[in-house]
Amino acid sequence: MQATGEPSFRQSVDLMFDRAARLMNLSPGLEQKIRVCNSTYTVRFGVRLRGKIETFTGYRSVHSEHMEPVKGGIRYALSVNQDEVEALAALMTYKCALVETPFGGSKGGLCIDPRQWDEHELEQITRRFAYELIKRDLIHPAQNVPAPDMGTGEREMAWIADQYARMNTTDINAKACVTGKPPHAGGIQGRVEATGRGVQFALREFFRHPEDMAKAGLSGSIAGKRIIVQGLGNVGYHAAKFLSEEDGAKIVGIIERDGAVLNDNGLDVEALRQHMNANKGSILGFTGGNHLAEGAKALEGECDILIPAAMEGVIHKGNAAGVKARLIIEAANGPITFGADEILRQKGVVIIPDMFANAGGVTVSYFEWVKNLSHIRFGRMQRRAEEARSALIVEELERLSSDKGLGWTLAPDFKQKFLTGSDELALVRSGLDDTMRGAYRAMREVWHSRGDVEDLRVAAYLVSIGRVAQTYQSKGL
Repeated sequence: MQATGEPSFRQSVDLMFDRAARLMNLSPGLEQKIRVCNSTYTVRFGVRLRGKIETFTGYRSVHSEHMEPVKGGIRYALSVNQDEVEALAALMTYKCALVETPFGGSKGGLCIDPRQWDEHELEQITRRFAYELIKRDLIHPAQNVPAPDMGTGEREMAWIADQYARMNTTDINAKACVTGKPPHAGGIQGRVEATGRGVQFALREFFRHPEDMAKAGLSGSIAGKRIIVQGLGNVGYHAAKFLSEEDGAKIVGIIERDGAVLNDNGLDVEALRQHMNANKGSILGFTGGNHLAEGAKALEGECDILIPAAMEGVIHKGNAAGVKARLIIEAANGPITFGADEILRQKGVVIIPDMFANAGGVTVSYFEWVKNLSHIRFGRMQRRAEEARSALIVEELERLSSDKGLGWTLAPDFKQKFLTGSDELALVRSGLDDTMRGAYRAMREVWHSRGDVEDLRVAAYLVSIGRVAQTYQSKGL
């Protein structure tokens, strides 16, 4: 629980913006234009469910239209409120600018506990919410493009896309009105795990720079590093799975709403996920580790890397001093409050900020949007041409070996990999990896080249605010 006396989530985002803006030479008017949220639409609508009318409250906030369409997820949670949605919309603006996706920032939310409704009821609610937004152009391929967020996923995005198509029967680009759809409904391979994969790529890039690792008191590679993950939802699960199975990290703790599971020898992430799926999301009864009833205490557990991957404000003034991790990567939006950020920086903890760390989702959403507008899947045109060119090279090498009596052969696994052309998933992963590398290097260049930049968060804000400012200035502002 966030400590009292701290700024709200929205205020924290503004304060972090201010820290960076003080180091920039922006006119007061332009600085204010970038900071403020352009508009927020609040809707209250009724749906007849279980024999009576239920009223729901939803929001769609547009922070910046320096580029259009604006982009940002829709979350379903009882905690949704206007301040939270506006803060998340602001982070989307800065995030899109940092990873160079051509979008402004937006965010939406519906005050609902999706677990209280069955699938048919949830579809009715989602379609009515979408109707309210669509008729005001707050869902539109060229103006406002939502995506999944906490409490939503492929299913909800498919419903929204279908609702838009029903209301805009002649729009050839209707599928581009929303991203995060199932692949069979216009989605893209790799979108479900994109944010978790982005966290993995962000950590890999960090570990490519010894100077950066030294600031966190770390060395070597990701292999063997002890990691605690808070939240085993979509993002936390995929990040933990990829880091443990592909990079050799040791997941020593996972925190969920009903406690934490700890194991110094490493948890079986997939086994825990299967257990949760079979037990309505509960970690209770899992035999692969020790259960800690007060899960939040595990944020202060012994580890090298801490990955908060659930809600905002989980690391605050009340527990920041006890955090032992030397490196924190913010897989969630705003998991560290402004006050906690100050404490952690004074302790020398390196924080990889949320606007970069969890940008994998919007990056792959961008690829999906482009795919929908181009009306062709990635790889369809060039995959077999790549394979044919590769086959020519392999055949020539084998011919030379035979004719010249060189006596060497190509390894079978090399031939298989080299002769396989890039399909959609391979291209998506390549594009995501390139994006995360480029964004990190833009941040670290500012971090290391300027003596007045203390940390990666300020560096990220400087890069993103600078790019937004350039766009506004090119428009004559």
